[in-house]
Amino acid sequence: MLSFELFAALLACGAIAGFLAGLLGVGGGLIIVPVVVAVLSAAQLGGTHIQHLAVGTSLAVMVFTSASSVRAHHRKGAVDWRIVRGMAPAMVLGTLGGSLLAGWIPGRALAWFFVIYAYAVAAQMLIGKQPKAGREMPGWAGQGAAGGAIGMISSWVGIGGGSMSVPFMSWCNVAMHRAIGTSAALGWPIAMSGALGYLASGWRAAGLPWGSVGYVYLPAMLTLTLMTVAMAPLGARAAHRLPVARLKKAFALLMVVMASEMLIRLL
Repeated sequence: MLSFELFAALLACGAIAGFLAGLLGVGGGLIIVPVVVAVLSAAQLGGTHIQHLAVGTSLAVMVFTSASSVRAHHRKGAVDWRIVRGMAPAMVLGTLGGSLLAGWIPGRALAWFFVIYAYAVAAQMLIGKQPKAGREMPGWAGQGAAGGAIGMISSWVGIGGGSMSVPFMSWCNVAMHRAIGTSAALGWPIAMSGALGYLASGWRAAGLPWGSVGYVYLPAMLTLTLMTVAMAPLGARAAHRLPVARLKKAFALLMVVMASEMLIRLL
């Protein structure tokens, strides 16, 4: 069972992750995954499946977070639904395939992949260098290839793909606020297919804690969802008023701290 202190940590994590998901168009998984890992470790739950549970739970939370965030961005007219239709089908296939494959990947390997990815994203945000907008959005084949790759990587990290889809759309001359809103919409198919994949791949896994459905830990999922759904619309509204560039740097520093904490555990 989780203690009151651990539930409080999950509530605080959900508030931060939900706000950032709406604000930056990035899945809150880069915050949620290391916190769930720390919570399960502190409670001595999950055994060798901790990383799988953290990633699966993060994706399940984002099913609700991204739905809340995209509604807020849609009201602002910041979602390009043509891009969503072009990239989402391949994203679903990539995410579902990656999440099913994750059941065969050792937990430590998934953890290392998360740490390396988090450091790479943090470095890009701190440097602040975006790809130069040198072309238009590709056709269906190009959008599908990008969507499939983003979906598969997202399934191993437990994110909504915004840290990849936003730079990709910016490179293709999509305005930043529109790229953020569209990324929020693309996060929902990634989250849904990823959550279903982790539920299926962990369905018969031995040693899962009580309250788990496959690799989704329901007590953490419900606690986090309560806060992320409440905070995501606030973040989406703030994205049109706050200095996003500065906030990205603050988010990057937070990611460095959390990735470093996970790295220490691995070492």
